[in-house]
Amino acid sequence: MEQMRLNKYLAHCGICSRRDADKLIASGKVLINGRVAQPGCQCMEEDEVMVCGRQIEGINKTVVLAFYKPVGVTCTERDVHAEKIIADFVKYPVRLTYAGRLDKDSEGLLLLTNDGNLIQEMMRGKNRHEKEYLVRVDKEVTLDFLKKMSQGIYLEELGVVTEKCRAEKAGKYTFRLILTQGLNRQIKRMCMACGYRVRNLKRIRVMHIGLGDMKPGEYYELSEADVRRLYRDCGISHQGKKA
Repeated sequence: MEQMRLNKYLAHCGICSRRDADKLIASGKVLINGRVAQPGCQCMEEDEVMVCGRQIEGINKTVVLAFYKPVGVTCTERDVHAEKIIADFVKYPVRLTYAGRLDKDSEGLLLLTNDGNLIQEMMRGKNRHEKEYLVRVDKEVTLDFLKKMSQGIYLEELGVVTEKCRAEKAGKYTFRLILTQGLNRQIKRMCMACGYRVRNLKRIRVMHIGLGDMKPGEYYELSEADVRRLYRDCGISHQGKKA
């Protein structure tokens, strides 16, 4: 392994997030080869890294899970005010975080992984990775509505015009929407701008990974072939370098 920023290395090892790693380093609780690590320093895999007196075993194998987030579950790793969180459903020995949150009242596919670089590249808007949704609204879906959604809508609260996307009718009150960006509460804001309200929102695909016949609360580990394709499509190697 080439040199890597220490906070990134700790995140890769599944110890904590980069932000929490920065706090540990600043508090003097991280040692590299017996010396107190400094903020912004780098390390290599052969270095002896200790956190709070415990030696780190090194970068874990990359894990990617597909999880069907049920309605009512909050996308957070820790929140004392949340009634249900992802960790209540996903019991896994490696620390994982999610790529692209879903609102508490939304459901569907979440990809969970221990590789922060993979998450960043999947969610980076300029990469234009597709996310597909099945949306139920309070009024009949019309061709005019679909046209407006597809061509881009000005969201006054955010001060932006959404990028062009694909919207197709799926039923009298439902439609499919394929986005390549991920603005805050984007679909609900777009619908409201057209005079519609979202009754149910389900993410059914992220890139080439589909929800399939999974049931709420279920999860599974992606195959090696699917993981390799995710990395390839994101333009990075398993070590997080640009391919």
